[in-house]
Amino acid sequence: MKKYLALLLTLAVGMGALAGCGSSSETTTDETQNTETNTEDTANGADTAERTTFTVGFDAEYPPYGYKNEAGEYVGFDLDLAQEVCDRNGWELIKQPIDWSSKDMELNSGTVDCLWNGFTMTGRESEYTFSEPYVDNSIVFVVRQDSDIQTKEDLAGKVVITQAGSSALTALTNTEDNDENLALAATFASLEQTPDYNTAFMSLETGAVEAIAVDIGVAQYQLTNHSDKFRQLEEPLSTEQYAIAFKLGNEALRDQVQATLDEMVADGTFGAIAANYSDYNLDQMVCLGKA
Repeated sequence: MKKYLALLLTLAVGMGALAGCGSSSETTTDETQNTETNTEDTANGADTAERTTFTVGFDAEYPPYGYKNEAGEYVGFDLDLAQEVCDRNGWELIKQPIDWSSKDMELNSGTVDCLWNGFTMTGRESEYTFSEPYVDNSIVFVVRQDSDIQTKEDLAGKVVITQAGSSALTALTNTEDNDENLALAATFASLEQTPDYNTAFMSLETGAVEAIAVDIGVAQYQLTNHSDKFRQLEEPLSTEQYAIAFKLGNEALRDQVQATLDEMVADGTFGAIAANYSDYNLDQMVCLGKA
């Protein structure tokens, strides 16, 4: 009898343990599903009503759009626009410098809410959810002031450098409907890549390279501050447009930011911010709100 009682007690405890594991598993599954749902909602911008912060991913060495000034502060045209957007929505702006070659990972992981830093939308429309374009941009070549290079054809046999992951690199390497630029790049002695344009301009100054392929706004910033060292070739490599990039599908947050930008255009604030960068011709390049 004692053996039978012991056996029944063992079976009862075992069944209780099994029931407990089943309950725990179901709870864990529910919690995981809830977590995944909340993460997905946040990624799709469903949190815009409750949002308190807005994290902008930018290249900290990309003047005049985003860079660190002599006081050690992150400043620039795009960051000024982002600050005004945040002020109007009651958000705290978080300026998050990133390695530009890792921008997609930063955006898709949710580390940043957007990429806002002279980011080209042309040719990338299916890869991100974009705002409306706000700057008409050109990619140009910059050479040393004393260089004998006058035209793109003179770049044959020269060492050219650009930023890794940049639109200039894409313009010179993209294989789709890009025969002219590919043919031009094929004439270079080499096409080098660097993590940032500050390094590219230092390499140009020292003679390590002979030309830089770069966005015109960045070129104008360098020419304004170092006109004795550099000059720009007249004919651009290509033309494109800048927009704010959000994670693909995050239309709610995009729409909120776009609506605020439209308000800024309507009341003149957008134009006033651009006018602060007239030395770099940004006031002539802005296109948002123009017919």
